[in-house]
Amino acid sequence: MEFQISISGFVALYIFMLAAFAGWVIIGGVPAILHTPLMSGSNFVHGIVVVGGIFALLNAVTVQEQVIGFFAVLFGAGNAAGGYAVTDRMLAMFQVSAPQKKHARTSHVKAVHAKKA
Repeated sequence: MEFQISISGFVALYIFMLAAFAGWVIIGGVPAILHTPLMSGSNFVHGIVVVGGIFALLNAVTVQEQVIGFFAVLFGAGNAAGGYAVTDRMLAMFQVSAPQKKHARTSHVKAVHAKKA
């Protein structure tokens, strides 16, 4: 028993448009506080895209398949690297900076000058 699904160009375009709209609506409703965890999940998905692109590239027979596989790996790796850079930068905004320590010598000098005056 063999099961095949054939999708024509218009059906594929319709599915793509529905997925894009659903993604836009879902991501548009996410509060800003959840952006960083979602970016981490997005980076994971881009890692899967890279692995799938490598698999497609290794099994490519025609030049067209090789080009598509190459761009899948290239764009997936670029998205993953950019996502990690953005996530790292966002997490750096939430780090607490250490307060400036006063040196003992400068406070001593100020105390000596205050006594002379």
